[in-house]
Amino acid sequence: MDLFLIAFGALFSIINPLGTVPVFVGLTQEHSKKERAKIAFWTALDVLIILFLSFFAGQYILSFFGITLNALKIAGGLIITSSGFALLTGKFREHKGMKRKRVQEDIHNRDAISLTPLAIPMLAGPGTISLLITYNQEYTLTKDVLIILSAVLLVTIAIYLILKSAHFIVKFLGASGINALSRIIGFIVISIGVQYIISSVENIVINLLN
Repeated sequence: MDLFLIAFGALFSIINPLGTVPVFVGLTQEHSKKERAKIAFWTALDVLIILFLSFFAGQYILSFFGITLNALKIAGGLIITSSGFALLTGKFREHKGMKRKRVQEDIHNRDAISLTPLAIPMLAGPGTISLLITYNQEYTLTKDVLIILSAVLLVTIAIYLILKSAHFIVKFLGASGINALSRIIGFIVISIGVQYIISSVENIVINLLN
């Protein structure tokens, strides 16, 4: 149960579907309620596939590039921390490259937005992928793997429900409410990233002393 809560909390905080709500609303203003639900479903499914691939392909990615787990955790920690700072300072969209003029033009001229930009890079970004690769290396027991996969599944269900209710959430919370939640989540994300870096440095120091 502890592993499930840790995995779910970390994934939900780093993915931060609430931070994607304003983007989703902006991109689906002219869509019907049924079309919005469909886009939310395909976005969640795309995220699920990306996260599963990241988890199961993690060991092959590390071995192919000759990357150690500690190196990955430090790099992932830096990415996660930078994402947290982006949330904390209200620059999440800029951090994801969503405010570039050419990107905006491409988004609004595209019919299918579930894969890009919603699933990638807004939700399943490099921080989330590196976290799952780390989990793949740290938790090898079948029981632990199933727990992590169930946490991934629940996160994607939460993504679907949040995006499906995005227009209601914006009306209920307002821009200020969403910004406040994003900043709180940003602080948590920074803490997760820093903890990953600290644990990696500790492992490196212990290995050097031994």
